[in-house]
Amino acid sequence: MEKEKRPRLSKVKMLEEALRVEHEKSNEYLNRLKYLQADFENYRKRMDKEIREMAQLGNEKLIVNLLNVIDELELALRSGREAKNKEALLEGVEMTLKKMYATLGHEGLAKIEAVGKPFDPKVHEVVMRVPTKGSDEGVVVEEVRTGFVLRGRVIRPSMVKVAAAAGVGP
Repeated sequence: MEKEKRPRLSKVKMLEEALRVEHEKSNEYLNRLKYLQADFENYRKRMDKEIREMAQLGNEKLIVNLLNVIDELELALRSGREAKNKEALLEGVEMTLKKMYATLGHEGLAKIEAVGKPFDPKVHEVVMRVPTKGSDEGVVVEEVRTGFVLRGRVIRPSMVKVAAAAGVGP
């Protein structure tokens, strides 16, 4: 009987040792996982910070360009107040508006072309249907407010008047 106990005892010792080794491995894996989680969280925070900084840098660039437009508007106003000829004021404001569109165009902004185009509910908003003999029904005859697309996405639809068959009212 004594012989039978010894093999069992040594087998139990072997199993206990194997369990201890596996427990150490699991602790090691758990620690690795914790480090990886911490590394990933640090990476995510760093990326969030870099994205915010890039957005701020982009905003800063746009604002600096718009400050140039503001300078030109102020100059046009000063010139308009001093000049007897209001045409100079109009020219200055038109030039400034062109510069504003160019600045915003560099940022991906584009006007939606509306007049003479078929009505498209994705880019146009009807404010009135106008009975017209000279235009096909459903064609934009007048733009009330300009619409804009930013990098291919409509950010403001054009408000338009659309041709209707003669005799059809608003």
